[in-house]
Formats: sequence, C-alpha cells, structure tokens
Amino acid sequence: MLKGLGSLGDMAGMMKKAKEMQGKMATLQEEMANLTVTGESGAGLVKATCTMKGEMKALDIDPSIFHPDEKEVVEDLILAAIKDAQLKASDRAQEEMTKLTEEMGLPKDMKLPF
Repeated sequence: MLKGLGSLGDMAGMMKKAKEMQGKMATLQEEMANLTVTGESGAGLVKATCTMKGEMKALDIDPSIFHPDEKEVVEDLILAAIKDAQLKASDRAQEEMTKLTEEMGLPKDMKLPF
C-alpha cells in the first residue's frame, strides 16, 4: 500500500492487479488456441484432436472399422471421440483458469472470464 494515500493506495494496487490479470488472461487465451487435447473412442480406433477452445484440428480413424453394414457404429464412434476431446479441452481450460486465479490470489472457485 502506498503511504499517505489511504484507500487510494488500495485502489491503485487493485488496478495494478487487474491490469496484470488482464495480461495473463490474454496470454492464456492465446495458449488455449494453440494447445491441443485428443479424445478417443472404441479403444483408440477413433481419435479426435481439438484445441483447448474446442476447435477441431484432426480426426484419425483406424481403417479396420470401415464396414458398410456398420456405418452407424462408425458415426457413433466419431461423435464419441469428438465429445471426449471437447470435454477434455473444457476440463483443461478450467484447470488453467483455476491456476491463474490462484496465482493472482483470487478465490479458487472464481469463474473466469467474468
């Protein structure tokens, strides 16, 4: 706290922390656009990769599952892999946000961005 400024010193400190947090949030948002997670289904026969923001980047399908009479099974496996990747991306993003709030001295359960 700055001497002689009373509550203005507290306000200046809060503003500094807010600016610092804004910078860290921007950095984290950039990282989330580049970091990927991979979800899978069918014991790894179908793999979907997406960014931590949930943007699909890749889909890998083992050719052994391509049978014309099992089209619906393949579609279900693809959807399951995508959902798994998106869930992992969401969980990872929340973990990163929690780390950021803890580093900033904010309550652990505070939801960011606001």
